[in-house]
Amino acid sequence: MAENKRRVVVTGLGMVTPCGLTVKENWGNILAGKSGIGPLTKFDVSDFPVRIAGEVRNFNPENYIDKKEIKKMDPFIQFAMAATNEAMKDASLLVDNGLSERVGVIIGSGQGGITVIEQNTLKAYGGQSNRISPFFVPSAIINLASGQVAIKYKLRGPSYGVVSACSTGVHAIADGYFTILRGDAEVMIVGGTEATLVPVAMAGFANAKALSTRNDEPEKASRPFDLHRDGFVSSEGAGILILEELQFAKARNARIYAEIIGIGMSTDAFHITAPDPEGRGPRVCMRNAIRNAGIQPEDVDYINAHGTSTPLNDVTETKAVKEVFGEYAYKLPMSSTKSMTGHLLGAAGAIEAIYCIKAIEDQILPPTINYETPDPECDLDYVPNEARRAKVDVCLSNSFGFGGTNASVIIRRYS
Repeated sequence: MAENKRRVVVTGLGMVTPCGLTVKENWGNILAGKSGIGPLTKFDVSDFPVRIAGEVRNFNPENYIDKKEIKKMDPFIQFAMAATNEAMKDASLLVDNGLSERVGVIIGSGQGGITVIEQNTLKAYGGQSNRISPFFVPSAIINLASGQVAIKYKLRGPSYGVVSACSTGVHAIADGYFTILRGDAEVMIVGGTEATLVPVAMAGFANAKALSTRNDEPEKASRPFDLHRDGFVSSEGAGILILEELQFAKARNARIYAEIIGIGMSTDAFHITAPDPEGRGPRVCMRNAIRNAGIQPEDVDYINAHGTSTPLNDVTETKAVKEVFGEYAYKLPMSSTKSMTGHLLGAAGAIEAIYCIKAIEDQILPPTINYETPDPECDLDYVPNEARRAKVDVCLSNSFGFGGTNASVIIRRYS
């Protein structure tokens, strides 16, 4: 790596997930192998084939947002505001007028304000169009997660949303990373947020046969790489990272968690929802990330897998990892924290990048819980059921989404 190249480090973390309302609470539950999945309580699910989800519990938006502003924000924006609040405090980042033009925000979402879209659509088709909220549009559109954060903290750098299904969180990190490398900002607030636990979204996923129907054992429903996996579990929440240019971070004596060193992207060009069975897209994506990072495959110590718990995805990702890493794949730990969080869709990539950073900080690998019956087609080391102490200096995190979109990020211990 050239000495004069700008470098991007992570100085702040924030998250809201079914496993907790803070990074500390999340990480503690993840290392304990505690599932955040339970019965879906947000609406009547008695006639739904899927009655479980990863709900964010005990969340009070008034703890993070002025009461009068809450009605202007769909829950996906509220989650983003909460996670950003934690990340900004964690980074001890104060933005004054002199800095505001050098700080930007890129927060993505797969489906955006689907809660308010559903609510207001019912009004429109129920003869109540005069009762549609004047805040409906700015509460629903995806870039308003970034927009509301920018307004609160008076940030005048780049601000927009990213939409790429389940790859969204990593694509947001990528855009923030490249924005800093180009010199267009010194600090970028990046991540993903999602709040899709509403009837129309749950029915859509369920009718597509994408979700687990293990309703009687919700905590065991998400079981990546296990032979008896039967679909993912839909979840909600947000993950936010504060990215800074290295010299800027050092000048303000910021605590540095880790360094972003590589990004990979690709597209399957195969099917609207199913992965390419040969794993060509993920294979290209991971190789691009490794090349972009300027490292060798054997330098990677841990992979946080996309690992959705669907029959097709887990086999495909396993195949791609074996093709990229060769014999080293069998020595390379790879776990899926979705076994505990469920699938946070557009927020998943940011959440999982944070878990990678915590793994580097604490030198411990998060487990894949509910791994009971090995699948002959999934024959790698998935860190089954218990966290594991290990040397963790370089992590690769994968996110793959509908439409065949793929994104990988490589994170390294800062030195």
